[in-house]
Amino acid sequence: MKEVIQHSVYGQIVFYESFWTGKKKISINGEEAKRISKKEYAINDKTMTLNGSVLTGATLSVGGEVIQLSQKPMWYEVALSVIPFLLLMVWGNTRTLTTIFPAVGGAIGGALGAIGSITALLLMKKSNRILKKVLIGLACTVVTFLVAAIPSIVIVILYYLILV
Repeated sequence: MKEVIQHSVYGQIVFYESFWTGKKKISINGEEAKRISKKEYAINDKTMTLNGSVLTGATLSVGGEVIQLSQKPMWYEVALSVIPFLLLMVWGNTRTLTTIFPAVGGAIGGALGAIGSITALLLMKKSNRILKKVLIGLACTVVTFLVAAIPSIVIVILYYLILV
């Protein structure tokens, strides 16, 4: 995910973090900062400290000044993004609910729920309107649940084809 910030002193600050690898890059006015350690970067003899991530809210400390690179998620964004994970964990591991509508639980359901939750949070951070964030969170929950139902339905079909 890429965040572009205009700063009055340092100019254009570009912060990039890979969703898959977690690799982070910082550039100021088109010049990329060199990585010194896990959190420290250097550019033009200035040392900067990068804290956080795109999901938790990233800040850059330069010469005693703290620059907000990405906003921290609001409480309702976190609550909405956790719903896909919790729904699959409860639904997929409850025998009564899976007889109503099959969905995987356990490790597969947890992995799918985590992917759905992170996707929901990333998409909600791109929007500024609360209603749109709520709709994104609910849509990610529905899509995650339907994706988790596919392997379960295949298992049920195979079970009846083999045993019946």
